[in-house]
Amino acid sequence: MTGRLYGVGLGPGDPELITLKAARLIADADVIAYHAGVGKQSNARRIAASLIPDGVVEEELRYPVTTGETAHTGGYAGAMAEFYEQSAARLAVHLEAGRTVVVLAEGDPLFYGSYMYMHDRLSDRFETEVVPGVTSFAAATATTASPLVRQTDVLTILPGTLDEPELARRLADTDGAIIMKLGRTFSKVVSALRQAGRLDGALYVERASMPEERWLPVADVDPATVPYFSLIVVPGDTSDSRRSSGARNEPRIETSENTAATLLVIGLGPGPDRWITPEVSEALAEVDHVVGYAPYVNRVPQREGLTRHASGNTVEVDRARLALDLALKGERVAVVSGGDAGIFGMAAAVFEAAGDEAYADVPIHVLPGLSAVQVVAARAGAPIGGDFAVMSLSDRLKPWALIEKRLRAVADADLVLALYNPASRSRTTQVADAQAILLEHRAPGTVVVIGRDVGRDEESLTVTTLADLDPASIDMKCLLIIGASGTMATSAGQVWTPRFTD
Repeated sequence: MTGRLYGVGLGPGDPELITLKAARLIADADVIAYHAGVGKQSNARRIAASLIPDGVVEEELRYPVTTGETAHTGGYAGAMAEFYEQSAARLAVHLEAGRTVVVLAEGDPLFYGSYMYMHDRLSDRFETEVVPGVTSFAAATATTASPLVRQTDVLTILPGTLDEPELARRLADTDGAIIMKLGRTFSKVVSALRQAGRLDGALYVERASMPEERWLPVADVDPATVPYFSLIVVPGDTSDSRRSSGARNEPRIETSENTAATLLVIGLGPGPDRWITPEVSEALAEVDHVVGYAPYVNRVPQREGLTRHASGNTVEVDRARLALDLALKGERVAVVSGGDAGIFGMAAAVFEAAGDEAYADVPIHVLPGLSAVQVVAARAGAPIGGDFAVMSLSDRLKPWALIEKRLRAVADADLVLALYNPASRSRTTQVADAQAILLEHRAPGTVVVIGRDVGRDEESLTVTTLADLDPASIDMKCLLIIGASGTMATSAGQVWTPRFTD
């Protein structure tokens, strides 16, 4: 009979915060295991020291490296993976012998804890139980007596090791936040807080619940004094002042009349930052508000003074009205779209909303962006070198009967056809229906280009024929280019359409 593995949370440092269950399991264990840093005593063992019985077998699992250099051929990741494998093997020997093994974990075992790596390697082989512990951020908020989140506030827990722009973006988009893993990342984290407008009210807590505990405003901390056992608390209440000054999701309410500012409608291109035009970059550096579908808003770097207004994918006109309201009050606002804002993007929605007389004084300026059809065509060669048409297969805003009529007209005119929005989780038949309609007018061997996630890491480009096109392989990440009768593929697999055809 094999033994039982326990991952036991000890809390943030104060032995009195160890749960009764954790204390009982430690006292009854055959083997006590704990991790230790390079050249350091185990903090987990220190917390539980008074509970560890005499004569128990102890397994110290000492890291080969923390954040320094290593000679391991696999680098830091390779050294740590090997260490975890060896540590799990040591514990497995005890478990196979029928012993009860308790792995001590600071805080909670499954919250940024080393126990997780033992759990990954042993829980499918041995009976396992995890005992939760008080987290470090719970102790930190208790220390500062700072309510972290209330009612519908959103709490985000962030590692300070994130890239600064990403950290700033996430801080700007949440109510309450906890930032872990400080130490050498502290200066970068402070910069991200400042860019997100969250530095005021952010609290630094060091060694929460331990005798050496201290806390103070983040702005007052000397970066050279910050240890690893520290974190930052950003209470959700601190977002209230940002809302009142227009820095969250509420527009600023002005008491004096303003001259309406020009509303910018901007295309961000299909994906990579290198495809954003210099004109767009300059404009985004000047605006006070960015409005758009969340994935597009997330592409705009957070900076000090910038307010982000992200929303879902089916509220284009509401989104446009918010932007127009802000511009009407004199705010500098950009509405962002992927690709080109004028091609199935936010430009048309903005002009639709601006038809309301209330917005008659708001100037609208559309800045072009690189479109998805351009980049897919460029990847393929020159399939839109001749006359072409662009359509969306989405029937959310127009009936399918109208889409069918237009497909037949384009096919009859022998135009190259680019298809946006070909499929989604709720629209699963449109590609097959369009294929059948086009085959009524086009030869089965008509060249078809399928671009998926072009410009991103998952990019793929497929050249096939209209007859061989597999509708089941198409999703919302795809853009299709259906060739005309004169479109051809080269021996190298590139596709082009002559500039002049009969």
